[in-house]
Amino acid sequence: MQPRANQRLSSQAMAFVLAGGRGSRLKELTDRRAKPAVYFGGKTRIIDFALSNALNSGIRKMAIATQYKAHSLIRHMQRGWGFFRAERNEYLDILPASQRVAENKWYLGTADAVTQNIDIVDSYGIEYVVILAGDHIYKMDYEIMLQQHVNTGADVTIGCLTVPRAEASAFGVMDVDKDMRITAFLEKPADPPSIPGDPAHALASMGIYVFNWKFLRALLVADAENPNSSHDFGNDLIPDIVKNGKAMAHRFADSCVTSGLEQEPYWRDVGTIDAFWQANIDLTDFVPKLDIYDRAWPIWTYSEILPPAKFIHNEDKRRGSATSSLVAGDCIISGSEVRNSLLFTGCRTHSYSALEYVVALPSVTVNRGAELKNCVIDRGVIIPEKLVVGQDPEEDARWFRRTDAGIVLITQDMLDARAAKLG
Repeated sequence: MQPRANQRLSSQAMAFVLAGGRGSRLKELTDRRAKPAVYFGGKTRIIDFALSNALNSGIRKMAIATQYKAHSLIRHMQRGWGFFRAERNEYLDILPASQRVAENKWYLGTADAVTQNIDIVDSYGIEYVVILAGDHIYKMDYEIMLQQHVNTGADVTIGCLTVPRAEASAFGVMDVDKDMRITAFLEKPADPPSIPGDPAHALASMGIYVFNWKFLRALLVADAENPNSSHDFGNDLIPDIVKNGKAMAHRFADSCVTSGLEQEPYWRDVGTIDAFWQANIDLTDFVPKLDIYDRAWPIWTYSEILPPAKFIHNEDKRRGSATSSLVAGDCIISGSEVRNSLLFTGCRTHSYSALEYVVALPSVTVNRGAELKNCVIDRGVIIPEKLVVGQDPEEDARWFRRTDAGIVLITQDMLDARAAKLG
């Protein structure tokens, strides 16, 4: 297939989303769901950001590779992303690890997840592939990255964050020349190389790659036959291209989508309890670092048919109120005070309770007199009456998962174990 000069490059591309990881650093939040299926921002899930970026960029062919506890993710895809129509040349395929190659062979690595589905990608008839991680929060126009890829004649173009050099040791870092050609790919280096002309910053990989499909296809076939390969983009394919081909870096700042309110390019890996809590709480700021109200670049998701949020009771110490908070549909704030918090759909907070800096996932019930601060509450949890969290670190750590930063994760299993112990 030859690229058509009168088409946007995104119309000749597909997005291949790697969404199989557990995200073990999120601890109990991923006991029942993969990290990309974890809730974020009041009504969306983490994977919605990568998919929405692709859709808003003009990409209408997508595939999502799943593996770990994929049911929640697959159900979300079916309910929220089922609007693609084959007659309009639009496709969204869910690709679970399904013993397509051998009975004992799951996806062995990120590259292998694509290799095992080469026939499906072939059937799309596309020219370019955008490889995406399904577990980051950001807004990005992939068309701009595709244009750079074509204009530079790169074998691979890698999306890169500009990070302070002192923090770059936590990432895979690109060493580049003045033309942004990658000369070395270094995994978590102790002494990260700086950007030419900018000694204070380094370029860190976002896990976003653009390839010509024919080039990548040949590379994947060769990699599959290499017994010494871990079949991973970051460990195997990318270093090989850097050494033997042409790898180019693409600055996220060049394609980051902003509404004018964001002060700097926004990208977050919400892969720890602390980071997940902070990114959600950031949305309650007067001017949030990420504008989720930007209707020019909407974050698509499964939109349930729900009644509006409701606030009831208006008495001293029993007033349903929320300040500096996000409260989703079907929430009832009944005689309780909510401050600097984010409540997902279907939450109930009862009289005389107080929530401050709380992220409550869908269908949480907070019973009378509970006082909660600095915590994440998993879906469907029923907080007992007069439970106090966020005031006594030792008591919090006794029953719940408390991070070093003081954020407390509460699940129903933890509460049930506490109730059994206390009798």
